[in-house]
Amino acid sequence: MSQSRTIPAASTVSCAETRLTELRKRLLEISDLGYAAAVLGWDQATYMPAAGAPARGRQKAMLSRLAHERATDPDLGRLLDGLQTHVEALHTDSDEACLVRVALREFERATRVPADFVSRRAEHGARSYDAWTRARPADDFATMRPYLEKGTELAREYAGFFAPCAAIADPLIDRSDDGMTTASVRALFDALRADLVPIANAICDQAPADDSCLRGPFDEGPQLAFATLAIEAIGYDMRRGRMDKTHHPFCTKFSGDDVRITTRVRLDDLSDALFSCMHEAGHAIYEQGVASALVGTPLGHGVSAGVHESQSRMWENMVGRSRGFWEHFYPALQRTFPAQLQAVPLETFYRAINKVQRSLIRTDADEVTYNLHVMMRFDLEIDMLEGRLAVKDLPEAWRARMQADLGLAPADDRDGCLQDVHWYSGWIGGAFQGYTIGNILAAQLYDAAVAAHPSIPTEIGEGAYDTLSGWLCDRVYRHGAKFRPDELIERATGAPLAIAPYVAYLRGKYGALYQLS
Repeated sequence: MSQSRTIPAASTVSCAETRLTELRKRLLEISDLGYAAAVLGWDQATYMPAAGAPARGRQKAMLSRLAHERATDPDLGRLLDGLQTHVEALHTDSDEACLVRVALREFERATRVPADFVSRRAEHGARSYDAWTRARPADDFATMRPYLEKGTELAREYAGFFAPCAAIADPLIDRSDDGMTTASVRALFDALRADLVPIANAICDQAPADDSCLRGPFDEGPQLAFATLAIEAIGYDMRRGRMDKTHHPFCTKFSGDDVRITTRVRLDDLSDALFSCMHEAGHAIYEQGVASALVGTPLGHGVSAGVHESQSRMWENMVGRSRGFWEHFYPALQRTFPAQLQAVPLETFYRAINKVQRSLIRTDADEVTYNLHVMMRFDLEIDMLEGRLAVKDLPEAWRARMQADLGLAPADDRDGCLQDVHWYSGWIGGAFQGYTIGNILAAQLYDAAVAAHPSIPTEIGEGAYDTLSGWLCDRVYRHGAKFRPDELIERATGAPLAIAPYVAYLRGKYGALYQLS
């Protein structure tokens, strides 16, 4: 005899629908306040006059406080509690069931954090970022030291709201990459490092590839025009976004139909703007692909830093630095810069954009050495959080670790511990591990897409990306944050996070480029 699901009474369903409507209304207000703060952050990083920084910090603090007050309203908690019985009768994958589950988790997390802390952290982040925009070009770590000390204190204070925990950084990591911990990240990094270091050493011991074809001059206008051509081709919808210049490129979202990216341009380096645009467009394509029904709720965005980075790194590197991509696009780039590139063969250009070398700057690092930069930052921030490294000693610790890991050290702090904005825009901890997790997941997701559609590599060589982007939208983008990161990846690929596809990708691509045995 088959079992049937109990059908709730009509009055019960009507009451639940009323509560769901009220829940969505409240969540939309919280979301809109967050997006309003994001608009202020985007403006500060692009067009705001420098003198506006103090007021901007106050404004962002006020919006953050208002959003937090709504996010921790006891009435919201009661509303969520009242909906749990209703969603238990629904399929666990339904939008409603996932919404209540995730909203309740976010409510419980938010209620641990005082509104005063949220306000102080937002104001500190705005002031610190403003100071960093001047301190880095001036190689002025002394100015940033008190900001970084304050950021470290704020990170410790936040972690304290979630005590007890196994490690002080665990709440910070979980905030960005749900389910990951200090221990799990370290285990992942140790396993990857064992494979990476031999590959990097084998390549870096060789004569470096010639990348002189990438060294300008390349006028800004044509660079941005070509980059726009490329990112629109891979799927970034400029009707629902735009691109502007900033100090440190980023992607930001103001609504489902307003997802913006930023870039920077160097006249003496063709690759900087192009690949930063590809990177940020990968983030934006993800956000533009989230189902519209989820936007304005805690489900309406990418699920984690690591999954997000899988998309930026996939489109930037696995697609954007592939031979097939340039078989299609290189003639257009040559027409854009005929004096510089017309006589440069495709193979020379391909080797130049995939040059492997020991380098100082993370955002300029190649695919093989990039993760060594991330691992170093992760270890240094853990040491600062746990009190083994004083902020005043960071510059020297940075130089020593760079020398040990990459065989070179910066001559100044501008290209050392001041280079990344992350530690100077709020607090430290919980951000960098996502980049390496993203690299690993990019290969895993790409392999799964190609297994489902073996024509994808050929299509990339023809300038067609619909099959790949369609698979990603179906398996990743449209779900937003409905599923935990580990669940999403297993649903998409049939396996939990694994380093093997990524290591195989690096060995295959760079083994061929550098004739590795």
